[in-house]
Amino acid sequence: MFEVLNSYLYQHKNISIPGLGTIYLETIPSTTDAGKKMVLPPTYQFRFDKYFDAPDKDFFSYLASEKNIPDYEAIKWYNEFSYELRNKIRKEDKVTWDGIGILKKDYAGNIIFESEPESSLFMQPVIAEPVTRKNVQHRLMVGDKEKSNYEMDEWLQANSVPKRQTWWIFALVAACVALLILLFYYSNNHSQSNFSGNQQKLDVTK
Repeated sequence: MFEVLNSYLYQHKNISIPGLGTIYLETIPSTTDAGKKMVLPPTYQFRFDKYFDAPDKDFFSYLASEKNIPDYEAIKWYNEFSYELRNKIRKEDKVTWDGIGILKKDYAGNIIFESEPESSLFMQPVIAEPVTRKNVQHRLMVGDKEKSNYEMDEWLQANSVPKRQTWWIFALVAACVALLILLFYYSNNHSQSNFSGNQQKLDVTK
């Protein structure tokens, strides 16, 4: 019986149980794992709402079709199933709903639901290799104008300022300073040698 109910739950994302509540199937969107280069499948979890327990007509039509019985017999059969399920929970404390979770009563006698762990429902991760397309033209919005990626590349190249190499300027300045020091040193030493060279007094005979 649970297999038929599970099939309806997976298709319609909820199933109501008279006298108990409604079990909802909620989807957690897929995610990407950049490190492993994979797209992880969506996962599913179940939620229980004890304040709504009225099945709709579509459910009874589905149940009648699956069991090959008239709709009124499907309604009667499902109400009896729900009654037996409630009694079983009260007597045995809990009932395991295969693939969905556990229905049980708490210390106050209220029926509560424990969901199965999150499941991907047999879906597997998918390998996702990044694709790089070269020389593909696409449109870009630049301010209030639309330009192609080629036009933007040309504009950036035309307006880019080449990096100036200024090392030779510093080398030239250093060379000039060194030359000035050498000239100053040479000029001072040359003038002193002229004035203080040989100052011995010579007598001239007439």
